[in-house]
Amino acid sequence: MLRRTILSHARTRPFSSLTAAATRASPSSLSIPSSAAPRLLQRPQTWRNTAAGSRWSSTEASSTEKPAETAPQPDAAAKQEAPKAAAEPPAVEKLQKELEAKTKEVADLKDKYMRAVADFRNLQERTTREVKAAKDFAIQKFAKDLLESIDNLDRALTSQSTPSNDPAKEFQNLYDGLKMTEKVLMGTLEKHGLIRFNPIGEKFNPNLHEATFEAPMEGKEPGTVFHVQSKGYQLNGRVLRAAQVGVVKAP
Repeated sequence: MLRRTILSHARTRPFSSLTAAATRASPSSLSIPSSAAPRLLQRPQTWRNTAAGSRWSSTEASSTEKPAETAPQPDAAAKQEAPKAAAEPPAVEKLQKELEAKTKEVADLKDKYMRAVADFRNLQERTTREVKAAKDFAIQKFAKDLLESIDNLDRALTSQSTPSNDPAKEFQNLYDGLKMTEKVLMGTLEKHGLIRFNPIGEKFNPNLHEATFEAPMEGKEPGTVFHVQSKGYQLNGRVLRAAQVGVVKAP
């Protein structure tokens, strides 16, 4: 910056007079003592404006010194930023630990999810195989129990393959064999919950009986079963087939 000082016209001299005075002066008079040289070098430079009659002086030295006085010290700024820098690492480290914990938790949950899905699919496949096997081999035990009845029937038929002199005896033997086969067969059916019932002489029950015809009968109460065309069967208490019967008709 430049500082302007107003001078009076009396102290201002023309530039031509200064030049003439410098010419007349001897070299010895212009010499500067060695002791005064440092003081001259320390003085601020000045400029004269002859046209406006003012003096300009340089203040750069003072202006450059002010920023140096007001500028903050690097050590002080570093001391102010040091606590912030020291406080940041613990927070970052805490966030990193939380991120690692969450990442580990997500990986664990994903592993459990994949295992659960695999177990469920295995269960589905195993259930499908078991259902198919149950359908295919549901009557395995029942069929195995029927083999004895089939063997008895086969023996009854093969026993009459040779002719005999007594037809009545042959017929009686055949009847006894068939009766025995029926008994074994009915025992096998009852073992598996299949029960045969004969409703002859019972009161007509629409839940157990199916009336195929009606006829008047003397000495019998109307609605009574007097004839059975086909016996009925129950499987574990449920009607598998209703008995087909003839019922006494009211007169």
